[in-house]
Amino acid sequence: MENVKYPGIPTTGDGSEAAVWVETHISQAGIAYPITPATNMGYGYQVAVANGRTNLWGDELGFLEPESEHSAGSAAEGFALAGGRVASFTASQGLVLQKEVLHVISGKRLPAVFHIGARALTSQALNIHAGHDDVYAVADTGWGILFAANAQEVADLALIARRAAEDSHTPFMVVQDGFLNTHTVENFNLPEPELMKQFVGDPKAKLHNYFDPDNPVLTGAVENQDAYMKGRIAQRAFYMQVVPALENAFREFEALTGRHYDFAVPYRLEDAEYAIVGMGTMMMTAEAVVDALREQGMKVGLLKVTSFRPFPGARVVELLQHLKGFAVLERTDEPLAAANPLTREIKTAFADAWDGYPGFPKIERLPKIYSGAAGLGGRDIRPADLKTVFEHLAAEDPRRFFVLNIKHPLALEAREVFDVTAKGTFRMRGYSVGGFGSVTTNKVIASTTADLFGLYVQAFPKYGSEKKGLPTNYYLTVAEEPVRVRSELRDVEMIAINDPNALHYTNPFAGLAKGGVVWLQSSETDPRDVWAQVPAWARKVIRENGYRLYAIDTVAIARDVSSRPDLVMRMQGIVLLGVYLRVAPFVERLSLSEDQLWERVEKIIRKYFGKRGEQVVKDNMTAIQRGYREIIAVPAEVIATEPEEVGA
Repeated sequence: MENVKYPGIPTTGDGSEAAVWVETHISQAGIAYPITPATNMGYGYQVAVANGRTNLWGDELGFLEPESEHSAGSAAEGFALAGGRVASFTASQGLVLQKEVLHVISGKRLPAVFHIGARALTSQALNIHAGHDDVYAVADTGWGILFAANAQEVADLALIARRAAEDSHTPFMVVQDGFLNTHTVENFNLPEPELMKQFVGDPKAKLHNYFDPDNPVLTGAVENQDAYMKGRIAQRAFYMQVVPALENAFREFEALTGRHYDFAVPYRLEDAEYAIVGMGTMMMTAEAVVDALREQGMKVGLLKVTSFRPFPGARVVELLQHLKGFAVLERTDEPLAAANPLTREIKTAFADAWDGYPGFPKIERLPKIYSGAAGLGGRDIRPADLKTVFEHLAAEDPRRFFVLNIKHPLALEAREVFDVTAKGTFRMRGYSVGGFGSVTTNKVIASTTADLFGLYVQAFPKYGSEKKGLPTNYYLTVAEEPVRVRSELRDVEMIAINDPNALHYTNPFAGLAKGGVVWLQSSETDPRDVWAQVPAWARKVIRENGYRLYAIDTVAIARDVSSRPDLVMRMQGIVLLGVYLRVAPFVERLSLSEDQLWERVEKIIRKYFGKRGEQVVKDNMTAIQRGYREIIAVPAEVIATEPEEVGA
């Protein structure tokens, strides 16, 4: 990427921020009705509008929140008909509610781009987490559909989709997994404004206003038996343009940025015997598993499908035909269908190839095709689960359909933890209460750590609206190389107990490495009193595993430091940042003096909070420094005793 014109602007952020960055630069309006987990995208766009932002061509941005997702789709249709470049953001039931309008937008050849926070549909129960059933439910509406696996792909595919949409007069969806991508903070490169301006072009020069009173065009006419079929089949002339338009967008984007995209992207597949095929964030975890199994001598690979529409059937066959077998993993389950949606597409492609269909490679044999349901409703897809899939393929097990990570007769059981830890990893699992700001805290720690030490981060929250006031977790991984695993952290080097009640309702020490760090929110100032506060069972675990115990009252410091009452809760997280800098190994690894540390920290704090005034910068710096300096370490000699022996 050193020789490319636009390598990107390094940052940390989540998939929602990536989508907002692109759309607030290139579009003219955002239209959305809020629905989890797409809400942050619409909110981010509306903030840009409230701040008076203009796009790259000087157009003042607009935002509309109508009364439902269906109305949002209709408003987006109207804006596009008037020659505007429009974006929308939705998910789950909201996307399905739009289905009627989605057909109309594609039928009128309106090149809108919608961003989808893919989420499970309400079936036997409501669920707000990742699933692909919503996207599959609207896959027949004539839209291009691209799946992003991480925040980088969200930003890049937003541009690619826009370019292909306008070149082919076909609307596109850019899909990212709800929460697993929309809300997970990681390192990526923001596309430069100059790149976006060059790659996409001025909407006023590219789009047609169908509502121009001087050149009016009839749209949405009634067509009876004599005309409807003619118009419907005539749409194929436009759809014939989609593949070359998307291909051209992929190639030109790579030439400008060095970042490679394709309809389907193979990974270590050339000499593989077995592979996993899938879409979205699960493929990041699968990459790490493939690398680890390759080191063990297994010839495995994967195929990440980026373009579900148009579906690259011939390309998929070309890449998979040499395998002994492969498994298609999907975040949905359709028991009454011949197979799940992606599996159906792939089987159809192989049937066409076997039959000698024009444009497909001619094949003489079929790999064994397996299908699995995994990750429904945000259920973890762990490295051990994917390792089990490869073992299932290699054993040529007769069970062609399976499920992962639940107890069920169809389940493949992962019998062991499979470690695919990135180099130089330090992981933290937090225990807090929903609504206490712990998710924001986690993001702040991740972003600051990445900026301070030049490391890769992933801040992974456990969201849920029902968690407000109830126990919740958050996860942070810091490493010397990209963090690819997207799952809850079982094995960690540190636990942060924001909510001391966690010691009474769970075992927070599960998976904590021997000699690991335990931080406890405590109002006590004497290490002996802190130790006496810990339940007897937990004292025993801490002692037997050589854990290092620290405590501090982040709440008291936040109240003391904050000059604004409304910032007290957020300031607790800033105090915890100071604690993290003290107990995590990064300052020591870089041999930074305290003066050097504060100099770096202040630069970052000014970048984040400088526009809010000098007092806010000073408050944040004070909170971080107090967290760093006032943390209480419970000495080993105290941990070696029981409270009554130290007078507690």
